[in-house]
Amino acid sequence: MNTHVPSYTRRLVPTLLTSTPTARRAFRCRCGRPVFFRNTLCLACRTPLGYDPDLVLLRPLAPTRDPQVFRAMRTRGIGMTAPLTTYRRCANWTSAAPCNWLLPDNDEARLKPFCRSCRLDRTVPDPTDRDNAELWLKVEDAKRALVSQLIALKLPVEAKVGENPGQGVMFDLLRSPIEGPRVMTGHDDGLITLDIEEADDVHRETVRSQMHEPYRTLIGHMRHEIGHYYWQRLVHGTEWEEPCRAIFGDDRADYGQALQAYYANGAPFDWKDRHVSAYASAHPYEDWAETWAHYLHMVDSLDTARSFGLVAHHDEIQYEAFTPQVLHPEESGTTASADDLAFLSVVNGWIELTGALNEVTRSMGEPDFYPFVLSKPAVRKLHFIHRVVKNAAGGLARGGSPTGAGGVALGDGSSTGAGGGAIGGDSVGAGGADGGNPVSGGTGTLPPPDRVETPVIA
Repeated sequence: MNTHVPSYTRRLVPTLLTSTPTARRAFRCRCGRPVFFRNTLCLACRTPLGYDPDLVLLRPLAPTRDPQVFRAMRTRGIGMTAPLTTYRRCANWTSAAPCNWLLPDNDEARLKPFCRSCRLDRTVPDPTDRDNAELWLKVEDAKRALVSQLIALKLPVEAKVGENPGQGVMFDLLRSPIEGPRVMTGHDDGLITLDIEEADDVHRETVRSQMHEPYRTLIGHMRHEIGHYYWQRLVHGTEWEEPCRAIFGDDRADYGQALQAYYANGAPFDWKDRHVSAYASAHPYEDWAETWAHYLHMVDSLDTARSFGLVAHHDEIQYEAFTPQVLHPEESGTTASADDLAFLSVVNGWIELTGALNEVTRSMGEPDFYPFVLSKPAVRKLHFIHRVVKNAAGGLARGGSPTGAGGVALGDGSSTGAGGGAIGGDSVGAGGADGGNPVSGGTGTLPPPDRVETPVIA
């Protein structure tokens, strides 16, 4: 197993965290002050702000004669040359989970007034019930971060309701009634059900401790479940299916039996030699979803680091970099492609960055920022997902980094990412007649109690 322990030797390759991020998280207002992805207002000059997901840009806004329409203002730095488009705000701007995303000011936006993230919701919680409003806002914040990354990576992001009924995705954001039944987080044919109590820090930490998970977050859950969706959308029934089985295992193995065995016996003692997490060892479906989540963790975290100019260059501790031979162990002497080198630069840059950040969190008495170690087989699985993502975006043949930032040289060492630590089981929440969705302006919590439970992949 490759544990990537530090070595006090000379630097093997130059660090890389300086290329342009794909999903940028740091921006500038028209006044030049820094503003950030979730901001709705510049605190320096009081200019309203809104996020354009297609431009991956937070924009300062000026009012127009129509109180529903805003005009983008010229800004400094990134986005300086972006067109001064007119926008409408997402209809969830005035909801209990205020959304700062924008839509183009056109006829379609008037008919479908929800942004590219909010329109994915089929069912949302009743904000007047208990503390649902607070939990719903936390869930939406995580989902917007996820969706913005998917759009920036040029992956297909379409709503199952109203856009692509056959291949789209939708979310049921549900909460268990006080007397039950329990809502289970999972994925079923494009429907992602999420228990919004995962947004409660005490509840989530209690479950994390009970499940012996090193990592459990809202965005981790979402990245894991969307991984199941993209397996169905991008791999199932395509030329990727057999290569996927060769590296992750045969997905046709009985899923229910595999989960029962996992929860009864735990992960095999040597799971770290092959998987990114213990849960990934439960079944090939979970191996894929956990690795997918790790890939998104790495790419988005490095994008954020690049956005703020963070460079993890520290000569005191060096890491042994992964080399092209790790990706193609059966092909000795194979020349690495530009895409191979770009992928390795991300993995190795991630190791160096997280090594430093782990020390920072330890200094604060907090758990490790990144409590994982990456084996060579796990790197090969991440590379496979990278290739699927690049192919879906139409960029595999062009090389470049996983975030589309262009081909680069190798960086210095790093480690893995974390899936959501989701619990296997069934979904009891699929919307139902009592539910609702932002597209129709409704809200909802759970479907009727007599609904038949449907097996889902967690």
